[in-house]
Amino acid sequence: MYFYELHEGDDDLMSDVILACESEVPPGEFLDLVEQARAQVEETFEEDTLLEAIAAELERSHGFVFVSDDRLVASVRIGANAADDRLIGTDAQGAEDEAEVDDDTELAEQTDYLTILADFDQPTRLD
Repeated sequence: MYFYELHEGDDDLMSDVILACESEVPPGEFLDLVEQARAQVEETFEEDTLLEAIAAELERSHGFVFVSDDRLVASVRIGANAADDRLIGTDAQGAEDEAEVDDDTELAEQTDYLTILADFDQPTRLD
């Protein structure tokens, strides 16, 4: 299995996706496939981001597997102590989680949304 990554953004804010493929695709050929996929979806994609749209197109057209959160089977939170290790965000734990939500940390692990933190410089007023 070979893994490929797509990055979007600058040094301060970056997003990425992982793709997998059973056969090796040389880097230059991968770039060509990405550029073709981008041209195909850029104006009409319905995914949350252009990256996800390109990854989905590579999966549809070229046999890559887009390793998205939708495909996760399990997620385990590793704590400082072994006793703190636990499954998060699974149906098996659902009822337990609803009963145990005591703080913002617990709640944050159960929510399904993206957060982007942006730091803007205040413009200088020239009054």
